[in-house]
Amino acid sequence: MSLKHQIARKEIIDTSLTILKSALVIGTWGNLSVRIAGEELVAITPTGVEYDKLLPENIPIVDMEGNLIDGNMKPSIELPMHLEIYKNRPDINAIVHTHSVHCTAMAIARKPIPASCEDLVQIVGGDVRVSEYRLPGSTDLGHVVVEALRGRQAVILSNHGLLAAGSTLKETIKIALICEKSAQATLMAASIGGAIELSREDCEFMRDFYLNKYGQR
Repeated sequence: MSLKHQIARKEIIDTSLTILKSALVIGTWGNLSVRIAGEELVAITPTGVEYDKLLPENIPIVDMEGNLIDGNMKPSIELPMHLEIYKNRPDINAIVHTHSVHCTAMAIARKPIPASCEDLVQIVGGDVRVSEYRLPGSTDLGHVVVEALRGRQAVILSNHGLLAAGSTLKETIKIALICEKSAQATLMAASIGGAIELSREDCEFMRDFYLNKYGQR
């Protein structure tokens, strides 16, 4: 096992524990993956295994066609969706799929998270769209998710949950957490008149600010 594979597997395990402790997932549901730098390979969580029981050798490493290269467990059933995103979005290096409560509420109502929270707009790029419904684990699910994810870093999966996508797993966890907070705030705002969306111009300005001027450059 190469050093790059060891690093990717450790990142998967550490991030799995983070989403479990953050209540972004319950039980064995949800999944996450990361590209292995400089290789056409992906490390992904195995299917149906409790996150706090994962060992490095349990983390499947697959090629871009889904063939198992290393690991002693089967990859997540959502592997086709992850690979479809990676094939179509070279800017994305990490994916976190969660079943957090408020994002799932938006998913079962098939409602987008509106572009109302400034931090959401900055980190996601606008509203969080809802993908068309497809059965979990299907290749078709990957196709509709890629379409809804166009120009964004997160998407609501109809009747399912949230998918966040970023340049690193650390960033992607932050995206998932902000989406959950924004979904909760949106649902709360509904009781006092509803969320007010920001203009497209303001969304574009804030996204550019976040990407090019925010923080210590």
